[in-house]
Amino acid sequence: MDLGFKGRIALVAAASQGLGRAVAEELAAEGASLVICARGKEALDQAAGEIREKTGATVLAVAADVSKPSDVSSLVEAGLNRFERIDILVTNAGGPPTGRFETLPNETWETAIRLTLFSTLELTRLVLPGMKEHKWGRILNITSIAVKQPIENLMLSNSIRAAVTGFARTLANEVAEFGITVNNIMPGYTRTERVVELAETLAIEKGINTEDVMQMWEKEIPMKRLGQPREFAALAAFLVSERASYITGTSIQVDGGWIKSIL
Repeated sequence: MDLGFKGRIALVAAASQGLGRAVAEELAAEGASLVICARGKEALDQAAGEIREKTGATVLAVAADVSKPSDVSSLVEAGLNRFERIDILVTNAGGPPTGRFETLPNETWETAIRLTLFSTLELTRLVLPGMKEHKWGRILNITSIAVKQPIENLMLSNSIRAAVTGFARTLANEVAEFGITVNNIMPGYTRTERVVELAETLAIEKGINTEDVMQMWEKEIPMKRLGQPREFAALAAFLVSERASYITGTSIQVDGGWIKSIL
């Protein structure tokens, strides 16, 4: 299936590792040129080099912290200077800290909101005018299964990712007439650095080892295993492709059946 990525420019945030890296590699393999970012320059440059070598794609790597508006502005400006437009935006950021409500002061909430919600707003705000001008665009937000089924000890993620979902669903209606789609993709338990970190935190709280936590999660998943980043990236690539032109305003999970709701 030709997904129509040749000549398209994709900006993928937090792409030095994990799900962002997997999505960036998938888009590059399908023919897109990339603008990628992450906070750590060394890891980012290494990821960019490996993607170039593996796919032959053009990759612009820009060190940026998406929780800082000035960094977001510099990131998008660098992408536009290099490629003149951005056709595809994949928003993504490291997850906010774990914790229950009474352990989280206002300062922690404010930091998490800047990281998870405001980064999505700022990236979208800066790429949207160009998409509207060209009458084509794809915006995909990496959220979480916590949006549909809250996860224990993830008060910040459960709350703020739901706000991203509401924003995206509303924006989808506002920009549909310009040929722009806006969707969310919800990863379940996938073998990434973030999931290992969550497992380690929960293991300490429960007085068990990390592998026991992983096995506990696997038992909850009908497929009895954690997902692989490449499996997630396959759906992400389709949702930002030419072929997905009539899919907008959706939130789709990639979770091995973990979410128990009918819809």
